[in-house]
Amino acid sequence: MTLDAIGAAVVGLVSGLLVVWVVELLDLKLHIDDPVGAVGVHMANGIWGTIAVGLLANPDAPAGLKGLFYTGEFKQLGLQLLGFASVAAYAAVMMIITFTIIKKTNGLRTTAEEEILGLDITEHGLPSAYPDFMPSVHKYTTYDNQDVIAVEGDTPEAEAIPVKKVPTFDDGTSPKFTKIEIVCKEAKFDRLKKAMSKIGITGMTVSHVMGYGTQKGKPEYYRGVAVETNLMPKVQVDIVVSKVPVRSVIETAKKALYTGHIGDGKIFVYDVENVVKVRTGEEGFDALQDSEE
Repeated sequence: MTLDAIGAAVVGLVSGLLVVWVVELLDLKLHIDDPVGAVGVHMANGIWGTIAVGLLANPDAPAGLKGLFYTGEFKQLGLQLLGFASVAAYAAVMMIITFTIIKKTNGLRTTAEEEILGLDITEHGLPSAYPDFMPSVHKYTTYDNQDVIAVEGDTPEAEAIPVKKVPTFDDGTSPKFTKIEIVCKEAKFDRLKKAMSKIGITGMTVSHVMGYGTQKGKPEYYRGVAVETNLMPKVQVDIVVSKVPVRSVIETAKKALYTGHIGDGKIFVYDVENVVKVRTGEEGFDALQDSEE
């Protein structure tokens, strides 16, 4: 039993070192993306475990295998190496055949949208492949739960931003404000953002949301099993305009998002009562402007 324990310790020690070496070799030297270290953990240590039998097998154990270190015989080690080479060759051939067929039929690469969202959510309906680990939410506060004072001391007059005195909103002189809410696929957001910039939109708020329309989304899966919930990941873009015509925003968004397929998105339009810029205290039309004058 003492010798068996020593053999197990040797296997574990080599395994612990091997996984680190292989992971660093792939990531740092060969620049192969293996984000969870699967090659180092499963492949490298699987090969080592197979070879270790030929080195450390105790002939007095029930299996009666004759390891090199116990008997000096190479036969069992040769069988283990042959077994490793056979499995590796079989796996390589079958992988080439299988993935060639997939590439010629469905294709190996996912869509751009699925790449952005990740296969955990699109394939399995999970925010993470490891449901026991929830995404962390960063919360910032002071040690005594008091409001944070961002700036202290005197500000030079030349650098100070003057606070403009503007009429209150209800005096009937302020222009009309409109909020346009656009819900679309995340893959289309960059194109939408560039299109909005071209027509003069200088600010927007973007949120990640989940939802579906009358088409009920597309089938959703949890670990490969279809479920009834069909909420789809989307982005919600909120824009408030006054100077830029609402119709221009709508038509530009439609042009940027249109594909002709289900899920292109929706556009909602709301009246806005007032706009207030916190930094300067400006209200109404001036609060929407980026000018520092």
